[in-house]
Amino acid sequence: MSSLTQSDPVTIAEAIESLLKDGVPVRFTAYDGSSAGPVDAAIGLHLKNERGLSYIMTAPGDLGMARAYVSGDLELSGCHPGNPHPAMSLLMSHLRFRRPSLSEGLRLVRGLGISKLVPPPVPVQEHLPRWRRAVEGLRHSRPRDADVISHHYDVSNRFYELVLGPSMTYTCALYESPSATLEEAQAAKYELVARKLGLEPGQRLLDVGCGWGGMVRHAAREHGVRALGVTLSLEQAQWAKEAIDREGLSDLAEVRHLDYRDVQDGDFDAVSSIGLTEHIGVRNYPAYFGFLRDRLRPGGRLLNHCITRSHNRPTDTGAFIDRYVFPDGELTGSGTIVSAAQDAGLEVQHTENIRRHYARTLAGWSDNLVEHWDECVAEVGEGTARVWGIYMAGSRLAFERDEIELHHVLATRNSEMGDPSYPMRHEF
Repeated sequence: MSSLTQSDPVTIAEAIESLLKDGVPVRFTAYDGSSAGPVDAAIGLHLKNERGLSYIMTAPGDLGMARAYVSGDLELSGCHPGNPHPAMSLLMSHLRFRRPSLSEGLRLVRGLGISKLVPPPVPVQEHLPRWRRAVEGLRHSRPRDADVISHHYDVSNRFYELVLGPSMTYTCALYESPSATLEEAQAAKYELVARKLGLEPGQRLLDVGCGWGGMVRHAAREHGVRALGVTLSLEQAQWAKEAIDREGLSDLAEVRHLDYRDVQDGDFDAVSSIGLTEHIGVRNYPAYFGFLRDRLRPGGRLLNHCITRSHNRPTDTGAFIDRYVFPDGELTGSGTIVSAAQDAGLEVQHTENIRRHYARTLAGWSDNLVEHWDECVAEVGEGTARVWGIYMAGSRLAFERDEIELHHVLATRNSEMGDPSYPMRHEF
C-alpha cells in the first residue's frame, strides 16, 4: 500500500492504490498514462476519460463504478461484458478499501482536480434516487409501484426472449440433474410449485406478479387448472395473452394487467406468488399475506417464492440495484416471511431454500446474453446490455456466497376448526 504526502504528484493509479489495503488485484490503466496492478493480470480495467473519473469521485462505491462502466467510460478486458462474473468475483474477493484521513482525502481531491467533483449527467438507464421518486407517491404506493415495475420489466419483450430463453421465465429455475438445460429447469420449477400446491383439474389458481404467464400456462396446460395471472407490466400482460392464445389455452388461462391488490375474485384453491414479494416492501407484508389469505377458500394453499437474505434484518438492495435494476426493492430473511404468513392466519406447512439453483439460473441467463450480445445491444443499447451483464454476474456471486437466498414458503388457509385439507406428510 502506498501513501501520499503533500509534495507527492497524484496520478489516478496512485490515488487508487493509496485507498486499497491489499493492492490492485487487476491490471488498471487510466487516460493519464498511469497504471497499477500486475502486468500479466488476466483481468484489466481501463479508465478512458475525465467523465469516468468524475463518476467515481462523486459517487464512491458501486454506484460510481457502475455509472462509469455503463456509460462506456470504464472498459473491462479479460471477460465478455455479457458475463463479467470472473472479473466481479476477483474484485469482490480482493478489493478492500481503507478510509483516508481528512488531510489525505483533500490531498487526493486537489491532486486529481477539484473540477472532478462536479457530477456529470447520470446514464439514461439510471432511475431517480428514492427522494425524487416521491413525486410518484410514497414508497410502495400504487402509482410508484407501477412506475418502478415499468422501469425494469417494460424494457423490451424481445430482449427478455433473448436473455431468458423460450420459457420467458424470470425467476429461479430448479435443476433436477447436473445435465438439465435452463428450459428443463424452468419447467421443473413450475411443476414443483404445482405439486406443492396440489393442483388438480378443475381447480382455480391465482398467480400474483405472474410475469409473462409461465405459471399460468403451465397450470392450465399440464394440470387442467383454471388460472388467473395478474401483472403490473403492460408489456408482460400483452405477451402473455398472445402466448395463451398461441397455445390454445384461453379457455383455462387468463392474464390481466392489474395490481394484485385490485383482484376481486376469491375462493381460489391455490395462490402462487413467484418473485413478487421482493417488490412489495417489508412493512407491507401483513397486508400482503392477509390479502392473499382472503383470496383462498378454506383448505386452499399459498406458495410464496422469493429472494431472501441470510438474516432477518430488513435490508435495501444497494445503490446500483436500486437505481438500475429493482428500484424500491427490499429483502429480508425467510423467518420474517414465515412470521408474516403466520400472523396473517396461515399455517406454514413447509419451507425450502434453493439458492444454489438461482446461481445456476443466472449463469444460464448470462450465457444467453453472451450468445445474443449483438442482437441485445441492437435491441436496447449497449448501456442497458452492460447493466444486465454486471447485474446478473453480481447476483450470481451473491447467491453463490450465501449473501442472498431463495425460499419457498408453503402455507394453508385452514378451516375454522383447524382443518388444513393437507396430507399428514408432504406429497411432492
